[in-house]
Amino acid sequence: MAFSASGLPFDDIRNLFDEMPGPDEHAAEDIREREAQLTKPAGSLGQLESLAEWMGTWQGRSRPTVTRPLIAVFAASHGIAARGVSAFPPEVTHQMVQNFASGGAAVNQLCTTYELGLKVFELALDYPTGDIVETDAMDEKGCAATIAYGMEAISGGIDLVGLGEMGIGNTAVAAAIFHALYGGEAADWVGRGTGVDDAGLTRKAEAVAAAVGRIGSTRDPLEILRRLGGREIAAMVGTIIAGRMERVPVIVDGFVTTAAAAIVHAMRPDAIDHCLFAHCSAEAAHGAVLQRLGRKPLLDLGLRLGEGTGAAIAASIVRAAVATHAGMATFGDAGVAEKGSEPRPPTTH
Repeated sequence: MAFSASGLPFDDIRNLFDEMPGPDEHAAEDIREREAQLTKPAGSLGQLESLAEWMGTWQGRSRPTVTRPLIAVFAASHGIAARGVSAFPPEVTHQMVQNFASGGAAVNQLCTTYELGLKVFELALDYPTGDIVETDAMDEKGCAATIAYGMEAISGGIDLVGLGEMGIGNTAVAAAIFHALYGGEAADWVGRGTGVDDAGLTRKAEAVAAAVGRIGSTRDPLEILRRLGGREIAAMVGTIIAGRMERVPVIVDGFVTTAAAAIVHAMRPDAIDHCLFAHCSAEAAHGAVLQRLGRKPLLDLGLRLGEGTGAAIAASIVRAAVATHAGMATFGDAGVAEKGSEPRPPTTH
């Protein structure tokens, strides 16, 4: 998605929020009409029915499809990781990217099982963002370029994208974003992440408090993003925006990916209506964030791994919903009597 030169690097991104297409209500009505004719009691497939409608509404299709689903995992390095805010050392980010490439990670197994595409986007892994306790994570130009890079994740005919991430220290970064957006105390948003002990949890909360204190009272979401956010979060902001512009529904994974959605929501609350929130993370503050966003997660499985694992499981359910809606016969097709009516012979073609 190309940008035109228009002053400050964030200008074009801000302008996109004024151009976002809305839901396709005609497609939604067509889907509801077909749903009412399928060979089952009305509403008997529960959320599978609403998921099929959500897909068609945001794809702009009366017959939604999931033929090119992708789990997009964004990997980045963080300066704050050197402060001991994670149970794992910073080099694990590089090592896990290699593990993705060799097919050894959890998300690889889920994508293989559910026949989902998987692509890992490496974001300058050898150059961590600034230590946000002391300096900004990115400058405006770099942040805008990373958002633009994330927009490319949906190229090539992708019709459903799930977001994933990898980056040692990024639960601290996500917590800082939530703290800056929503206030309260740093401890309200900080959890154990990869499993830090009590001392690590204290260091993490102190680092988040200092980082948010450093940026002062700014409430501009894009400024919060560039000053506190990791490159993977900026890239996922871009994917969410591009998904809306190109009518590609987005599945948001867990705590860190929700930080990207929270930035977009803060820019314009209805700008995440094309997003499905896969699950409620075991990271304690995730539920509070989802409440602030007004979103109900599809699943609650106690997940806290990241990598897009929850998004992959949710994508399999979305695919099942779409396939069921598309493949089921109507009462007329099958010669099945509708509620309160007499049976009739099958339709011949």
